[in-house]
Amino acid sequence: MSVVTSLDFDGGTDGVVLTLLDNMIWPILAVAVLGALVFVPQTFTNLRSIELLLHSSVGLGFLVLAESICLISGHFDLSVGSIAGFSAMFAALVLSPSNWAVFASPVAGVVTILLVGALIGVVNGVFISKLGINPFLQTLAFLIIFEGAKISLSSLPVSDLPSGYTAIGASAEVAVGALLLTFLVVAILMKRTPFGQSIYALGSEKESARAVGIDTDRMIIAVYGLSGLFAGVGGLMLTGYTTVVSPDTASGLVFPAFAASVIGGISLFGGRGKVSGALGGVLLLGLVQTALNLSGIGVAQIQAVNGLILLIAILLYNTRSNIRQRILSAEATQ
Repeated sequence: MSVVTSLDFDGGTDGVVLTLLDNMIWPILAVAVLGALVFVPQTFTNLRSIELLLHSSVGLGFLVLAESICLISGHFDLSVGSIAGFSAMFAALVLSPSNWAVFASPVAGVVTILLVGALIGVVNGVFISKLGINPFLQTLAFLIIFEGAKISLSSLPVSDLPSGYTAIGASAEVAVGALLLTFLVVAILMKRTPFGQSIYALGSEKESARAVGIDTDRMIIAVYGLSGLFAGVGGLMLTGYTTVVSPDTASGLVFPAFAASVIGGISLFGGRGKVSGALGGVLLLGLVQTALNLSGIGVAQIQAVNGLILLIAILLYNTRSNIRQRILSAEATQ
């Protein structure tokens, strides 16, 4: 089975425009880099500052990957941030010698955080596929539940974690390398394997996917399981980056995850988009966030800018969709 995820024309202006629309994130990122060089040049002072920019984006990057897979499948997940935060807090308490101290093995801690994230994701998928709960309502409920559960587990930061557990996210080289490698593997998975093509088919038209033999319920569960797993990895990276798990870990990251995915070209209605574009969205948001922090703008203003970025992402998506629709309609009438 082959699923068309983008349209190619034999030359012509329409084909060029559609290609630009599918890869809009890269020109936008280039403009943002130039803007930062002009207005906040300290963003790129040296290799260390660039490394810091990339390192600080890793946790969000895994949440963007989780969200992107859901969006391509025609679904979305409002709970990625709360899953990341809850998984991180649960694993931290399990490892902390001054808290639950169930075990001290860093490997067991990594397995725990990934299993917790994946399990919550699977439950999301089961409720949506088997019980027919609307994805918005289901994931919104889990956002609220696990944000509250995270704070209930501990209202204080947990810091006495094994160095072997935090080392993965603490090392910029390891963390950034893991993010890039994961995006590469998922990109190949989505483009080259029947599983990835089934996700696109599910997002394009659920009934048609079912008609060609795809078990759509199982695919939905798998998609949300992957989303939860990557959210757990995001929680692990955020833990390593700060070496502390606090009650606000990963809070408020769901909307930047949406913004990065949409700016990166992932369709809100499923069936179209590339995870490589979502990576571009991660880099763009990381660049903007770093530049804002270095510019001396206050926290309240940064929050307002983040909201503006989300609005711009929606407007870009709407404009891109309108242009694409006009081109395809014109092609259909010829």
